[in-house]
Amino acid sequence: MVPAWTADGLLERTTKALTRAIRINEFGGPEKLELIKVELGDPGPGQARVDHTAIGINFIDTYFRSGLYPITLPSGLGGEAAGTVVAVGEGVEHVVPGDRVTYAAPPPAQSYSESCVMDAKWLLKLPEDIADDTAAAMTLKGLTAWYLLRRSYEVQPGDWVLLYAAAGGVGLIAGQWAKHLGARVIGVVSTEEKRQLALDHGCEHVLLADNDIVGEVRELTNGNGVPVVYDPVGKDTLYTSLDCLRPRGLLISFGNASGAVDCLPLLELAKRGSLYVTRPVLWNYITNREELEQASRELFELVSNGRLRIEIGQRFALADAADAHRALEARRTKGSTILVP
Repeated sequence: MVPAWTADGLLERTTKALTRAIRINEFGGPEKLELIKVELGDPGPGQARVDHTAIGINFIDTYFRSGLYPITLPSGLGGEAAGTVVAVGEGVEHVVPGDRVTYAAPPPAQSYSESCVMDAKWLLKLPEDIADDTAAAMTLKGLTAWYLLRRSYEVQPGDWVLLYAAAGGVGLIAGQWAKHLGARVIGVVSTEEKRQLALDHGCEHVLLADNDIVGEVRELTNGNGVPVVYDPVGKDTLYTSLDCLRPRGLLISFGNASGAVDCLPLLELAKRGSLYVTRPVLWNYITNREELEQASRELFELVSNGRLRIEIGQRFALADAADAHRALEARRTKGSTILVP
């Protein structure tokens, strides 16, 4: 058995434990999610064992489940959760047993579980004024908003920005954050109910997805278009997003909710005014501990001082993860969705 390190630096032997976790054995729909019992070993060097209290669900989880983003099977699922450190492996010094933590980690973090053993480098200590369920609802989504607004395109005061899925987990955070930075946010949502939610979370104007998005954006911007579009929808909105941009504008495509963008002729960018397109991924913006701490510090401060309000729209039991995926893919969710172990 591998020894674990205690808070005072002494070695102890922790016992192996059974935990409930979601696993997938083949790619497919939500029905492929299975709740089973798995055995957890002790954390090795650089690892920690975390008991989860709340688990975040993100649309990217459905991509791994479906096979759009391939992973080695069988596999766990999920990359966002909050909880308490139970044990740490050799070399881990920034967290100790008993610490309340949150994390956003690349696959295979396997956060859809009661407990997990993971790379400790992703763990962030939680401020006392941020609850565990709030942390699980905001860490990955908030870090996503950070790189979108602060790195992929650095929003400036007075910028018009177009934000799709403005009432979703990332959207509600990004709308508030963009407004905090001085931007004028145009949101896009699918229902009238979601429209009001987006207006309450940073959007100056909110358009319904089945309306004339291009025409309304052009009218709001005096015919100029916007310098940046944040689009997690993908295939269905590609050309609408491009047509909303001003010359030399930037489309940030950061999701595939309607399907992957698999064909974009470059001449389409030229004839619309020398446009730019990027398909960013969080892990290319958080490549080391320093970048992670900088991003999380900005996020935690905005939440702690009330600049960002985190909305948990849905809670599901861990055993009902498949139902959570169905609701997410049917666009029946608002704000963030969490699993309760």
